[in-house]
Formats: sequence, C-alpha cells, structure tokens
Amino acid sequence: MQADVNPFPLLGNRHDVEEGVGTACERADFSAPAPLVDGHGRVVRYLRLSVTDRCNLRCMYCCSNARQTCIPHTQVLRYEEMARMVGIMARLGVTKVRLTGGEPFARKGCDGFLYMLHSRFPDMDLRLTTNGTLLEPHIPLLRQVGVKAVNLSLDSFDRETFAKVTGRDMQPAVLSALDRLLSAGIRVKVNAVAMRGVNDGQMDDFVHAVRTMPIDLRFIEFMPMGSGTLWNAGTFWPAADIRAEAERRVRLVPEKEDRAEAGPARMFRVKGGKGRLGFITAVSCHFCGSCNRLRLTSDGNLRTCLFDDREYALRHFLRDPAMTDADIERTIRKACTEKPVGAELLANRSGDEVAARQMVGIGG
Repeated sequence: MQADVNPFPLLGNRHDVEEGVGTACERADFSAPAPLVDGHGRVVRYLRLSVTDRCNLRCMYCCSNARQTCIPHTQVLRYEEMARMVGIMARLGVTKVRLTGGEPFARKGCDGFLYMLHSRFPDMDLRLTTNGTLLEPHIPLLRQVGVKAVNLSLDSFDRETFAKVTGRDMQPAVLSALDRLLSAGIRVKVNAVAMRGVNDGQMDDFVHAVRTMPIDLRFIEFMPMGSGTLWNAGTFWPAADIRAEAERRVRLVPEKEDRAEAGPARMFRVKGGKGRLGFITAVSCHFCGSCNRLRLTSDGNLRTCLFDDREYALRHFLRDPAMTDADIERTIRKACTEKPVGAELLANRSGDEVAARQMVGIGG
C-alpha cells in the first residue's frame, strides 16, 4: 500500500478518486474471515444500504423544508460498487441487506440493482424500505427477486395529516401500494414516526388498521436527527404514552421475539385483530445491546451508529484499482471496533441537539 494512504479514513481526511471502478476484488485473499464483532461484543449481520439521498417527499422528521441539496451524481456510488460492498459484507457474515433512501425508486435503475443483488447473492435476506408513492409498478419485481418484507413509511391514515407531514398529497398511492403488497403475499411493516401535536390524536385510525389488516404497525419515537427538521423536545411522544393510548382501545398481548433477529421493535399481538402493534424506543429505552447493523450511505460512507456523526469513507477505495477488498475489509473492521453505544451519545446531548446529517442523507 502506498505510504500516503490512510487505511482507516474518516470524513475530512480522505482522497476521493472519482474515475474507474476497481477490480481488485479478484486479487483479494480471504481465508475463512472472522465474523464482524464490535468493541462491545455485538456481532454485525445486517447492512442498511442507502441507494440515493433523493426523495419525492419532504417529511418533516427526515429533512428540512429548505430546497434539498442532493449529493452530486459523481459522488454517488454506482450500483456495481454497491454490489461489491454487499459481496464484501457477505463474506464477513452479513446475512441481511436492506435498501433504503431517500426513496430507492427515485433512483433510475433500482429494478436492475435488485436483480443484480438477487442473482449474485441468492441466499441474502433482501429487504426494502420505501415511502410507497412510487412502489406499485415494482411489486411484481419484488416477488421475483425474493424480497420477503417491505417497510412502508406511513405516518398517518388521515390524508390531510399525511400531506402535512410529507409536504405532498400522495397518500392514495401509498394505500394502494399497501393493498397490492398484501395481495402479493409480501409481509408489510408500516413505520409511523410518532409526533406529539402531529399524529398523536389519530390512535383510532392506527388501531383500526391493525384490527383489519395483517400488518405490523410500528410506532417509532421521534429521534433527534438532522438540523432543519421538526425535531424539538415538545414534539417527542414517548412509547410508554403511545402504548397507553393504544391500550385504551385494544388489548395488547406481548410477543416473545429475539431482538437480534426480529429487529428493534417490541411487538404485541392485537387481541381479535389481524395485525400487530410495535414500539421502537430508540430514545426512551434503547436497544443498543442487540444492535447488529451497519449503514452505508449513497456516497460511500460507512456509519456504525445512527447517533454517531463519524463516517468512514470507502468510495475512494472502491474507485482506486490499487485498493483490494482486503483494504476495504480492514476499514470495516476498524469501524466496527469503534462502534459506540448510541444511547450514551444521546445522553450527552442537550434536549434540542441533533445529529449533523439528516435522515434523508443517512438512509432511513
């Protein structure tokens, strides 16, 4: 390796090479690589891969109301580069990949990328998070490439509130996509960011949905992410209060699930209903002990924790023919050893302090 190359680059200390996709993966020498284990003994099995920071909605918890400044195309990873990263992660023991955004289908060629991943990594558990507005034409594809579950962002079943939250009157497209997903036999997790003063008066609608549809509806506590978003302490609606509101209307029966396998939500069966309610308590009662994920942003930065602003730059590794998969693996392992406990970072922040990067740029 050249002497002036930092093998463990952080943002602000990197040399991006924009031309050429490296073929060094063919030269890498891996022999039964050890699994990814962070400094707290947590085994990493899950990659959240943001394919774009572009989105056709302007959700108040995800981005600011100002005109969006997107990452320049030259700095966004090519699909082939993303697939190379998935291959490296798979060799290191990652078994689940979730495509996120932005809105994944706002990027041209996302269909082909799904085909690429499925053909190269047929045993990978491939998932998708989407706002649903562009999804319906792609649902047959999801079945073909083996996507077993889709996370659908839907913060309100009230059309006016939906438009207020997202900045767009597109709720009918989302509800139509939800119906089509269920008809296609694809498992649906509906994610609703809970915000006091916004959707806290709509529990009747949420409960009706889980009574009548076989969905997992998960309330996500509003998280302090990104300057310019709606975040402030007054909009925070804690999960304990959300659950109390739900239990005034329906009986909740706790499910026994392994969080490392089932995800961060605490799930409850709805007595007499078709679906389940869940609560993701990222702020009030953290689940850091079972965290098994890494995030790769669309511009090629590895992020080990949602609440940690440190990012490890990988794009120049992917574009420099002199860099091998082994070089990338060393950076990933270094990042894992420094993976923090996010709750400790939150505890050291003031009430209205937020992470520097907005969710639309990190990958929701």
